Amino acid sequence: MRPEQRAPFARYRHSLWLLTQRDLRVRYSTSVLGYFWSILDPLVMAGIYWFVFTQVFQRTVGNEPYIVFLLSALLPWMWFNGAISDCTRAFLREAKLIRSTRIPRTIWVNRLVLSKGIEFIAAIPVLIIFAVFSGAEITIDAVFFPLAILIQAVLTAGVGLIVAPLVVFFRDLERAVKLILRFLFYASPIIYGTSDLPEELHFWAAFNPLSGIFSLYRAAFFPGELDWFVVAVSAVMSVAFLGIGLLVFSRTERAVLKEI
Repeated sequence: MRPEQRAPFARYRHSLWLLTQRDLRVRYSTSVLGYFWSILDPLVMAGIYWFVFTQVFQRTVGNEPYIVFLLSALLPWMWFNGAISDCTRAFLREAKLIRSTRIPRTIWVNRLVLSKGIEFIAAIPVLIIFAVFSGAEITIDAVFFPLAILIQAVLTAGVGLIVAPLVVFFRDLERAVKLILRFLFYASPIIYGTSDLPEELHFWAAFNPLSGIFSLYRAAFFPGELDWFVVAVSAVMSVAFLGIGLLVFSRTERAVLKEI
C-alpha cells in the first residue's frame, strides 16, 4: 500500500518510525561504540554517585544494592532529560525540512521521545545484569515496568510539546530549560527515594510527576518504594501535561512556521 493510501494514523506512525530510525542511524553511524554510548553516560554517573555515597560519605538514603537503586531511576531520567533537551532544538535544527513537508508537526517532538525511549529500553538489560550480579531480587512488581514506560512517554511528550514551540520565540528558554533540568535532577528521587524525604515533604513530592514513575521502576527490585498515591498523581499530571502541550502546540504552530 502506498503511503498516501493509508489511514491518517497509519501514515503518522509510518513517518514517525522512519524519522526515529533516521535519528538513531545518524546518532550512531559514525560512532565506534554505537549502542554502548547510550548506556555509558548513566553508568559513569551511577558509578560516581555509588562511590561518593558508599565509599566517601556515610549513606543514609536508598536501598541495597545501591547501584541498582541508582540505575533504576537514573536510566529513565536520562530518557527524560535527553528528550527534553533535544526538544529545545527540535524546530530550529530541522527548519527547512519542517517547512517543506506536510506531515503533522507534532511528529518532530514525538520522534525524539521515541528515539530516546528506544535507547532507554535498550539499556534495561544492563540494569538486569547489575541486579543479578549484585544480588537484587526481581519481584512480581516488575509487571508495572510497562506502565511506568507508558506514563513517562506521555509526560515527556507533553513537556516536549510545550518546550519545542516556545523556544522558537524565546531563545533564552533553551538555557533556562537546562537549568530547570539540573534542578529537577536533585529535586527528583534519583539518588534518594521518596521515603527518604522528611515526612512533611512526602505529600508535596508526589506533585513531581517523576516521583511516581521512578517508584514504579524501582518496585521491580524494591517493593517498598511503590506508592500508589504518588503513582496516581504522576499519571494525572502526565496526562495534564500532554493536554497542555497539545493546546500550546496547536495555538503556536502557525506562528512557529512563520518564525523558522
